[in-house]
Amino acid sequence: MKILGKKSLLLFSGLVTMGQQADAWDGRSDRPNVLIILLDDAGYNDFGFMGSPDLRTPNIDALAADGVIFTDGHVAATVSSPSRACLMTGRYGHRFGYECNPDHSTDGLPLDEQTLGEIFKEAGYHTVAIGKWHLGSRDEQHPNRRGFDLFYGMKAGSRGYFYDETQSDKPGDGRNLLLNEDQVKFDGYLTDVFSCKAVDFIKETKEPFMMYLAYNAVHTPMQATQEDMALFEGHPRQKLAAMTHALDRGIGCVVRALKESGKYDNTLIFFLSDNGGATNNQSSNHPLKGFKGNKFEGGHRVPFFMVWRQGSVLPGQYDGLVSSLDIFATAVAAAGIRKTKKPLDGVSLLPYVSGKKKGNPHEELYWRKMDTRAIRCGDYKLIVTQGVDSVLYDVRKDMQEQVDIKEAKPEVFHRLYMKLARWEREECVAPLWIEEGWAEITNGYHRQLMHNEIKTARDLQKTKGKK
Repeated sequence: MKILGKKSLLLFSGLVTMGQQADAWDGRSDRPNVLIILLDDAGYNDFGFMGSPDLRTPNIDALAADGVIFTDGHVAATVSSPSRACLMTGRYGHRFGYECNPDHSTDGLPLDEQTLGEIFKEAGYHTVAIGKWHLGSRDEQHPNRRGFDLFYGMKAGSRGYFYDETQSDKPGDGRNLLLNEDQVKFDGYLTDVFSCKAVDFIKETKEPFMMYLAYNAVHTPMQATQEDMALFEGHPRQKLAAMTHALDRGIGCVVRALKESGKYDNTLIFFLSDNGGATNNQSSNHPLKGFKGNKFEGGHRVPFFMVWRQGSVLPGQYDGLVSSLDIFATAVAAAGIRKTKKPLDGVSLLPYVSGKKKGNPHEELYWRKMDTRAIRCGDYKLIVTQGVDSVLYDVRKDMQEQVDIKEAKPEVFHRLYMKLARWEREECVAPLWIEEGWAEITNGYHRQLMHNEIKTARDLQKTKGKK
């Protein structure tokens, strides 16, 4: 597949030799490469390794089998941009006012927050961001200015998967495909294009590298190639199955490139979705309640695993409480980077997945967006939507969040409520922006979910159809 012209390839080749700008590491010569594979709006139950009965993901499943699968793994926000901000900084976005999706013309990741790109570039890594950025569209928020030597992707999300000069690829549109700051054309299907770019980088760059591979699949619009659609003719979720197949194919190519170049064993790989499956892309979060944008498990518990064959990661399942916040802390620990600009909310998972340390990486996790906030503390989870209601669950016994136990466990309710209030008071700042009109919509979803009137996105669509 032809993706770039000769001029662009020359620029690409020059950029991958950059990055030797600091010595903020421990001098090890065996520093691992780091690869973060982030999907967009993928469902909890839409991969073979997560038990999907109808979607084929053999390459992803094989990769997961080489690592540790986090059975209680969560993202730190339930919509795209805040989730990416938390992952990219290793810090709750609430510390710096990032809890809502931004207006791309004015908002984005604050410049005083340190990114994964910045800390790894300072440590001498080659850094690349491929795919969806969604952390600000102003010049100063461009990935090249946030630590990434190479950017091949779009600043905004929700674009089409085929080149279209009348839509996403109109000059000046925030969804343009860019090579660094220059708009480029592409042939074929965008998921394949991103996979090919990642393969090119792996083959051409020298170690060590840090790659942030942020696919926009399986976010809407629901588009796939005719060839992939034909493979799933008659499938009840044909478009999603075809899009997921392309993802699996691309990730298989990336893993094969790592193995053929001898880099696989010493590459620390993370795989996860940016939030739960959405209401509009045929995804399934079974058996979880909820979906993208709300604080039930289906909004933030995601398919999540980690691989590092040359490290001390023990393949299998890990049941401790894990967050996407931990990716930053784990990656810098693996690379021997000693200092971060600001304190992290994530922790290194390496002692836990190696068996050297017992217990939970986190005793508590928090979420907040506008009127709704939640806390997970041990086995219990409290969700509060201002002006609507509150619910308490024992998620170890009731992962589907069906039985509200706040009246049966008033002391637990009070303890978690006070912890949540203290976190907001001491650790959070006011949001830098809000999403106009969002509160009314999501508060209605939370009311229905709290009262078990709906459970899944499919239930929501059935409810809407009755109106």
